[in-house]
Amino acid sequence: MFSEDDFIPISSLQHLVFCERRAALIYLEGIWDDNPYTIEGIRLHERAHTYEAESRGEIRIVRGLPLRSLRLGLSGKADVLEFHDLTRYDCEQLAVEPCYDGIRLEGVEGIWRPFPVEYKRGKLRHEEAYEVQLCAQALCVEEMLEVSVPKGALYYGKTGRRLEVSIDEHLRKKTEAATERMHELISQALTPSACYSKKCDKCSLIDVCLPKATSKSIRVDSYIEGVIKELE
Repeated sequence: MFSEDDFIPISSLQHLVFCERRAALIYLEGIWDDNPYTIEGIRLHERAHTYEAESRGEIRIVRGLPLRSLRLGLSGKADVLEFHDLTRYDCEQLAVEPCYDGIRLEGVEGIWRPFPVEYKRGKLRHEEAYEVQLCAQALCVEEMLEVSVPKGALYYGKTGRRLEVSIDEHLRKKTEAATERMHELISQALTPSACYSKKCDKCSLIDVCLPKATSKSIRVDSYIEGVIKELE
């Protein structure tokens, strides 16, 4: 169990899976810089949090719900947490998804299952870092409400489409491992060395991180030669 003083942001796991150095620069060194991708993502999240709770037929929707896990030492917010009415299922479906995997909501009839939805910019695609972040939200909800959360979804703003994600054992283990690693980086005040790859070109911190200049895998003379060629 973690104390609240040791909580790390759920969002840090997305950055860690994408790049451990990026996560350390943001959450250890307090460095941040925006680019068009991050600004678009921030605006999308702001829109997700502007509406109050609402109902859409058999779905109840809560936005910006605070989350936490004492077991994992995580805290954050859910962009959207839907509650799906399990009583809408027929008997055959209930055999697969039993009603005891839901909860009762105050002042509302029925049995409801939580379904977290994380908002992302861009087009519909599988993205390991995003799925880990979504899974962390599901684990927090399970602990807080004492209910199973077998599925969630990533909503992509550019296409307006959802990608349903199974919160299976493999993803859970990956998420717990990422959480443990992030705690380790923070407790050891460790910022990993840079290692350049193509994904660095889209990172908003590339001018701070300088992966081409500081990566151990790149010789200084090779880097200088490359800069000269770019200038030419």
